[in-house]
Amino acid sequence: MEHLLTGTETSKEQILALIDLGKDLKANPAKYADALKGKSIVTIFEKQSLRTRVTFDIGINKLGGHAVYLDSQNGAIGERETVKDFAANISRWADCIVARVMSHNTITELAKYSSVPVINSLCDLYHPCQGLADFLTVAQHYDDVSKVKLAYVGDGNNVTHSLFIVGAILGAEVTAVCPLGSSPDAQLLKQAEELAQKSGGKVRVTNNIDDIKGYDIVYGDTWVSMGDETPLQAVKDRFMPYQINRELLDKTGIKHVLHCQPAHRELDITSEIVDDEKVSLIFDQAENRMHIQNAIMLTLMKGDF
Repeated sequence: MEHLLTGTETSKEQILALIDLGKDLKANPAKYADALKGKSIVTIFEKQSLRTRVTFDIGINKLGGHAVYLDSQNGAIGERETVKDFAANISRWADCIVARVMSHNTITELAKYSSVPVINSLCDLYHPCQGLADFLTVAQHYDDVSKVKLAYVGDGNNVTHSLFIVGAILGAEVTAVCPLGSSPDAQLLKQAEELAQKSGGKVRVTNNIDDIKGYDIVYGDTWVSMGDETPLQAVKDRFMPYQINRELLDKTGIKHVLHCQPAHRELDITSEIVDDEKVSLIFDQAENRMHIQNAIMLTLMKGDF
């Protein structure tokens, strides 16, 4: 494995190794203070960000490395100069490329022409760093992630796809509960189903909240993805039955809540649940973005995959 583009490049053993490394990075930061000393990582952002930008920037610094932030003020990658030339130039200077982009095609082209590792920090189809951080968070509360039942509720999107992929590889059970017309991509669901068949896991899509009774974790996201200019109020009636609230937890028996944020309080999730320290793992999950990303960078840049 030379890059992290979709998550499908990884095996169960590799993901578990990343989770273990992420735990150690979190518990023993001083041990890794010089792990990336003398290394420079270019972080590319075509889309705005809070958690992705801050966790990579501070995370790289904690490892002794140097982060170079590139925004999209000069236009999308490939407009001012080709993606091929862009990748070839950065590869001569940097030791790794992290890219948060509009299109997955940009990620694949960067990886094709880059001579250093490329990490997909978000695109239209995948969010592998998020999915891996999510299962690091799960692993901190459940001894065997392959026995975990996780339900995603809301709009099927790139986060849903990555939850499917990582969960399927690990052998977990992941169900997406989405309103009609908002299901995840059918081809990516099929891909995850094939991965689940090999691992003994299970992935599925439903529109019925009752199908997740007895699950361990429920996971939420904004109802309108970044870049979609649809007002939240315009989709409120369709998505409100999928709101994460006390009634949903009581109805299903679910014990823990995840949300990749930004959370629109009193819409996709209630403040009562976000701030409930007994059930909400949301801010642990946000912190774990940094630890799993550091684990990914260390592993790729040292060639341990």
